[in-house]
Amino acid sequence: MKTDIQIAQEATMLDIRKIAEKIGATEDDIEMYGKSMAKLSDEFIGKLADKENGKLVLVTAINPTPAGEGKTTVTLGLGDAMRKLDVNSVVAIREPSLGPCFGIKGGAAGGGYAQAVPMDKLNLHFTGDFHAITSANNLLCAMLDNHLLQGNELRIDPKRVVIKRCLDMNDRALRNITVGLGKRLDGVVREDHFCITVATEVMAILCLAENLEDLKARLGKIIVAYNYDNEPVTAEQLKAVGAMTVLLKDAIRPNLIQSLENNPVFVHGGPFANIAHGCNSVRATKLALKAADLVITEAGFGADLGAEKFLDIKCRMAGIKPDAVVLVATARAMKYNGGIPKDELNKENVEALKKGIVNLGKHIENLKKYNVPVVVTINKFVADTDAEVAAIKEFVEDKGCRFAISEVWEKGGEGGIELAKQVLDAVEEGSPNFKFLYEDSLSLKEKIETISKEIYGADGVEYSPEANNALKKLEALGFSNVPVCMAKTQYSLSDDQKLLGRPTGFKVNIREVYVSAGAGFVVAIAGQIMTMPGLPKSPAAERIDVYESGEIVGLF
Repeated sequence: MKTDIQIAQEATMLDIRKIAEKIGATEDDIEMYGKSMAKLSDEFIGKLADKENGKLVLVTAINPTPAGEGKTTVTLGLGDAMRKLDVNSVVAIREPSLGPCFGIKGGAAGGGYAQAVPMDKLNLHFTGDFHAITSANNLLCAMLDNHLLQGNELRIDPKRVVIKRCLDMNDRALRNITVGLGKRLDGVVREDHFCITVATEVMAILCLAENLEDLKARLGKIIVAYNYDNEPVTAEQLKAVGAMTVLLKDAIRPNLIQSLENNPVFVHGGPFANIAHGCNSVRATKLALKAADLVITEAGFGADLGAEKFLDIKCRMAGIKPDAVVLVATARAMKYNGGIPKDELNKENVEALKKGIVNLGKHIENLKKYNVPVVVTINKFVADTDAEVAAIKEFVEDKGCRFAISEVWEKGGEGGIELAKQVLDAVEEGSPNFKFLYEDSLSLKEKIETISKEIYGADGVEYSPEANNALKKLEALGFSNVPVCMAKTQYSLSDDQKLLGRPTGFKVNIREVYVSAGAGFVVAIAGQIMTMPGLPKSPAAERIDVYESGEIVGLF
């Protein structure tokens, strides 16, 4: 059986100019990065501004196993299937982070015969967007530390610096560090921290900004620290905004690549859904809606994270809504949620599947709270048995949802025809009564508790003293009307990754709360989730290599 990267390396890619033609773009509308990648110009975005929007389909999933359940695979395969049905469709997804790429999951460009290519470039440095975001964030940190050394005119309290440096890599040793050691001119000694690039506010801002002007305004609002009078100090006060924007001026433009079947794929931005808001950029989504009749996008991890944030944060800020939602499930994930260990997931176990299927049931219930039609699809694996699939189908149809099997990993777009037809039926139904889970007028605690009770199924919320104090401070600063971005484990509906299935009788523990003022939301960190992940005992990086010929192996 060929690996994903072998399939991708054997693909016949079209010149990116040919792909651009499929969305109505000319060679003058793109900036090419080699023959297979391009950035779309501001002029092209402006050219489509008056076009009517197409329909929007969100792809999400149940709580995954550590290996992932193929949500991006289904997204890309569904896009190819739509094109086979002569639907003018575009896929819009996130850029992969190097953290998971070299950690547990490997690459994140789809899989099998439903991939975005060039797979190796996409998973590695791509068009440099993440480098630009990392550089802009770390420039801001450098200017802050320089300000402390050069007289500290803004009276910043070194013990109340909240901005973190970043790196697009899993590196737990950088979570807590000390900077400024050495001689006086080496800086002010203080405790500092790193987070992964995809968890930064700069990443969130890039993905929510409408244009360069909006980007500047949002960057200026980033709170970097508090002064001795307990007042926030911003990036604008540090005079860092102009230089940060220069670093991001190309990164804000959406990227265009192609699927294995030579169909257009927008790839732009990459916030993690277990830490940040987990959606591709507003700019890419809105451009796709102008360029196509149907847009298929995804939100990271399970629907309790990515979909909730897509619906309550991205849709709220961007003024968009999905016409249908595809909920991806796998037999192995339901067996995993039913208590079966990872090394036994390929064995038939209908009893365990029926025990774990309550996780799927909860996600269906959650999505229906937004008044959107739901299509459940099984991303079929070779080891899945007829009895397992039949049990899932019966459960889904009893819940009043459309159901389809996806075989896009094995068959590409052809394996997604059944799913595509179900999705088109759902889109026809639409979501005229779409609603958010909570209103802006609720307090921050009410929003946290609404998400925890309604989406996670918690009995309540417990706050650390630090979180309680932070909430009071943020309310006093005027941040009560913004959405809440929950940061928690992706492996459970609760904040404890060991509580699988559909846990009950638990409380969500909020240990830290802070505002991403430029992004426009408050972050609530639950349980033990870390904003800088670590590598596993045997990381994927150990199995990745490149030959003299330039061929990369082990990437996925």
